[in-house]
Amino acid sequence: MKEGFRQSMAWLHTWTGLVVGWVLFFVFVTGTAGYVDDEITRWMEPERPLQVRVEGVERGPMIERALARLEQVAGNAKSWTITLPHTSLRPRGEQGLAIDWEDLPERGHDYGRRGSETLDAHTGLPRQEVEPRETGGGAALYEMHYALHYLPYEVAIYIVGVCTMLMLLAILTGVVTHKKIFKDFFTFRPGKGQRSWLDAHNVISVMALPFFLMITYSGLVFFLFNYMPAGVAALYGPGKLQERVLFDELFSRDKREHLPASRPQVSLEELVRRAEAQWPGQGVASLTLSQVKGEPARIDVQRVTEGSVNVYDPVILSFAADGQPAVYPDETHGPGKVHRMLVGLHEGLFADWWLRWLYLVAGLLGCGMIGTGLVLWTVKRRNQHLKRNDGAALFDAYGLRLVEVLNAGTLVGLPIAVAAYFWANRLLPVGMADRAAWEMHCLFLTWGWLLLYAALRPLKKAWLEMAWMAVAAYALIPLINALTTDRHLGVTLVEGDWVLAGFDLSMFGLAVLFAYGALKIRRRWLKADAAAMQAGKEALA
Repeated sequence: MKEGFRQSMAWLHTWTGLVVGWVLFFVFVTGTAGYVDDEITRWMEPERPLQVRVEGVERGPMIERALARLEQVAGNAKSWTITLPHTSLRPRGEQGLAIDWEDLPERGHDYGRRGSETLDAHTGLPRQEVEPRETGGGAALYEMHYALHYLPYEVAIYIVGVCTMLMLLAILTGVVTHKKIFKDFFTFRPGKGQRSWLDAHNVISVMALPFFLMITYSGLVFFLFNYMPAGVAALYGPGKLQERVLFDELFSRDKREHLPASRPQVSLEELVRRAEAQWPGQGVASLTLSQVKGEPARIDVQRVTEGSVNVYDPVILSFAADGQPAVYPDETHGPGKVHRMLVGLHEGLFADWWLRWLYLVAGLLGCGMIGTGLVLWTVKRRNQHLKRNDGAALFDAYGLRLVEVLNAGTLVGLPIAVAAYFWANRLLPVGMADRAAWEMHCLFLTWGWLLLYAALRPLKKAWLEMAWMAVAAYALIPLINALTTDRHLGVTLVEGDWVLAGFDLSMFGLAVLFAYGALKIRRRWLKADAAAMQAGKEALA
């Protein structure tokens, strides 16, 4: 052990953070984008129409039109679902009347073919769907935060799992190391070099500490059975079939035989009103009709899930076909409920708009925590390196240079690469083969080029030049959007489509943040250079 327990924890905190810091920064950047992945996807599919506003349509006839359409296209379905006009459960930002169905499964299968349509609320006919361009959208960014891209899935999740475990260790050792953690939270001394970086790291880390603990622990729980398969193998035996039995028990999958769904005897509008009276201020999201063989038909009225942590088990009122309330026992086991809750907290799908903004800000703070920690390591080691003159100094110089290049190429280069992903969406030919794959190739090619750029340029010039590249990359996205599509701010602001307009405005906001950072860095380095020059003159005098 080092000099003492806290010193040992400080050493462990430093090296666990450094070894996996760049992977974790990648995970946090792409994972944070996942909180707005539906909005990103909608922007990356500009062929889709603007927001559809359902106004002046009576709900009762609208539901009847949806039922008539389901009878027409899904007469042999296991279940029918009617999603009422709102912004939950459907891709965020889209409004309208929608129907979904699942056909009866074929022999030997657990699930049947699924289908869905978006209907015109006035006529009940399917809305004319436009075929959008091929794109990975926000889902591709979200998937990268655990699948990493280009790597086999199993390998990727194990790499991310190891890095997540080390991050959890770094957070816990950081709490132990800073015995004055709350005092440090209110302490920031700008313009003090290493001291300023440490203060910034402390402030950001404490500001969202509960979020960091939750997101790392729940991330490990997400792939619980991949990381700890021995328990499943011991109880159920090895193999995919035994693992499937476990999931059936854990999540209470319904394998009972179903009859085709049919129009109920009771008015669905009446059930919606009764549900709204029980959920004041919440609203009804959807209605699902189904019937298990040997049991009466069932109607589930589901409320809007925003604000409910357990997104996989939302609040539902169940009725029989004649409209009488029905109570069905919840057969989900306790461990399954805990797992669902933790997964729901990690994904944040339950959050309404203000809580999703908190998730987004906390994710950006996570990027800041990792970035300031990596920079702090180089600032501290650079000062130590300048004082050394032994045989290990040359080796340390190469290691320091490697970390500095990775810092510049990742902390600034990766955000630029994400901007290149959005550029590629607008500039690649719409009919290009493997277009979605090439959007992602553009991201990684840009990132690789910027890592090489950081390696070939002097450190200070690389940081400043790349910071201004980031400013230009994000500030020009709305302009490129205006030049290549008709979904620009001049249209979206007028039409009140705040999903598309908010994306463009957010790009301007990110450009402002990078410009502020570039100006601060430039001012700080000019001041340091002037001080060094003055000190040299005084020494000569």
